[in-house]
Amino acid sequence: QVQLVESGGGSAQAGGSLRLSCTASLYSASTRCMGWFRQAPGKEREAVAYINIREGNIWYADSVKGRFSISQERAKNTVYLQMDSLKPEDTAMYYCVQDPFWRGHCYTKADEYTYWGQGTQVTVSS
Repeated sequence: QVQLVESGGGSAQAGGSLRLSCTASLYSASTRCMGWFRQAPGKEREAVAYINIREGNIWYADSVKGRFSISQERAKNTVYLQMDSLKPEDTAMYYCVQDPFWRGHCYTKADEYTYWGQGTQVTVSS
């Protein structure tokens, strides 16, 4: 069982920045994909970004491209989500995810990820 512990959420003004952190208790030999999803009230959960922790491939949702940046510290089993130029529509609960099984590429569907963090709230005011 893998635990994912998130931190760094909070409140920001529009145009501001926040950085989320997620530390995994374990990376197995087959672990490649770590990412972030978000869910706003009344909306479906959506993928925000992922990173292949071994090859470095990165993907962003169109809605955050150019504003958010995902990175990692392998030695700490930690991934980060730097969120700049925040907008009110970025308000959501943000979840860190891990897919412990490598199947050739990382996915953007929620049900492809086995492990989820507890979530951290991000609130952006206008």
